[in-house]
Amino acid sequence: MKGIIFNLLEDTLVAAYGAAIWEDLLRDIGSDGVYTSLGSYDDDQVQSLVLAASRKLSQPPAEILRWFGRAAMPLLVERYPRYFEGQSSIRAFLYSVNKIIHPEVRKIYPGAIVPTFEFRDAEDGGLLMGYRSPRRFCSLVQGFVEGAAAHFGETIVFTHLKCMHNGDNACLFHIGFGGSNRGSA
Repeated sequence: MKGIIFNLLEDTLVAAYGAAIWEDLLRDIGSDGVYTSLGSYDDDQVQSLVLAASRKLSQPPAEILRWFGRAAMPLLVERYPRYFEGQSSIRAFLYSVNKIIHPEVRKIYPGAIVPTFEFRDAEDGGLLMGYRSPRRFCSLVQGFVEGAAAHFGETIVFTHLKCMHNGDNACLFHIGFGGSNRGSA
């Protein structure tokens, strides 16, 4: 896993809970915590950090990942604004992941292993989104999607229809679109 994920995890945890939590988690997993954004690190390290955060914050690991995805999105918008510019909605943004964002990620972070996504329109006007990754971070994906929806000022309903954690070969999500939050008081 690329170091940028570790950097984002540290930044979101410190912003929400203070610097001591990051030091506690590093101590719990026996890490020196030196993660450079361009570096590559074993996936087990992020899994260990999530499990340690789960114990410390008394939240299931899936909820830690989901929270992290939502909390990291404003940082991603700030650090990589070009990925968001020109996108008019969460739907347009999601469609850009395979065509724009992941190819750019591979350029910036050589050797990055990115998940694969498949998209198709649902009959009800929603979006069906397939996700496949050996990391099986479907809760993180949900958090990223929810965070991106908030960035675009949209309300979504995210439903997990199939899951790799339940033996399926890929996850399948349904994203229902509920409109705009922009301009509401």
